Amino acid sequence: MAVYLLNPDDQLFPHASLADPSGLLAVGGDLSEGRLLNAYCNGIFPWFEEDGDFYWYSPDPRVVLFPKELIIHKSMRSVFNQHKFRYSLDTCFTDVMMACASTPRPTQDGTWITDRFVEGYSNLHRQGIAHSIEVWSEDRLVGGLYGLSVGKMFFGESMFALENNASKAGFITLVRALEKSSFWLVDCQVGTPHLESLGARGISRDKYLELLGQNTYNRTLMGKWRLNELGMIEVE
Repeated sequence: MAVYLLNPDDQLFPHASLADPSGLLAVGGDLSEGRLLNAYCNGIFPWFEEDGDFYWYSPDPRVVLFPKELIIHKSMRSVFNQHKFRYSLDTCFTDVMMACASTPRPTQDGTWITDRFVEGYSNLHRQGIAHSIEVWSEDRLVGGLYGLSVGKMFFGESMFALENNASKAGFITLVRALEKSSFWLVDCQVGTPHLESLGARGISRDKYLELLGQNTYNRTLMGKWRLNELGMIEVE
């Protein structure tokens, strides 16, 4: 199947169903706010940059988590019962991205989060569309994740942990808050044992695109997020 070269003069993408078997759909473009939003609203995301070009994907199956299907194992319930960490939203978005980029991962050599990724998603954060959850041990940032919010869907991008269970605790806290705030889908893009242990599962690309279409009728919760006393998301 063909891989499409994006036109630098517009922000259009080929239909997600035209991706090759690996999920690769297109090459080129930029990480401007408009192009990124258009991509996510059409089931597409940038995965990495090589030789100055961005590579855009739409995998099939698509791994998602329906918040009501979140699995919290006994070991994680103990983490929460012991109040091992504290949590915040949107207090240091770029720091979370940089930590995701710099934290070593056993199955990865290097990172796909380049400076241009940090710049592009930080711009979306300033627009009130990209968000982070931070996990703290006393005053030290030890975990977190970031992604985008459009309508009632959250599009997760990357997470990191500097202490055991920090990224899981942050993910669980965010998913609980999203469910309380009437979000009904977390896009995890591709599966990992870590995500699958929390309840994520694959659905077909066609089903995912159908859900995206339904999501267009939902209002986006734009602005700087915070957790209120009920564990719900509010905009400051």
